[in-house]
Amino acid sequence: MSILVIGGDKLGNIKDYLRGNGFETINHITGRKKGDLKLDIPVNTDLVLVLTDFIGHQLSKTIKGRVKENDTNIIYSRRSISYLDQNIKQFLKNNQ
Repeated sequence: MSILVIGGDKLGNIKDYLRGNGFETINHITGRKKGDLKLDIPVNTDLVLVLTDFIGHQLSKTIKGRVKENDTNIIYSRRSISYLDQNIKQFLKNNQ
């Protein structure tokens, strides 16, 4: 599976967590650069994960529009592994 993570300067142990849950391809956009508003969701992305405590409202609005255009799944989570775990497990359960 493939995931696009938006938000956070560094993913740290989040990458290991995602790999451990079956995501082989992990793309990351920090959301802090001006050019990030022009983001494109990579082809064959199964899930877009938005780390809500690290992005602004305008980027969030842009992401919602792009996800709708590409008919991609999206989840919102804090950068905490415990929040992320709940959301990822629910996504995996719904998409088996």
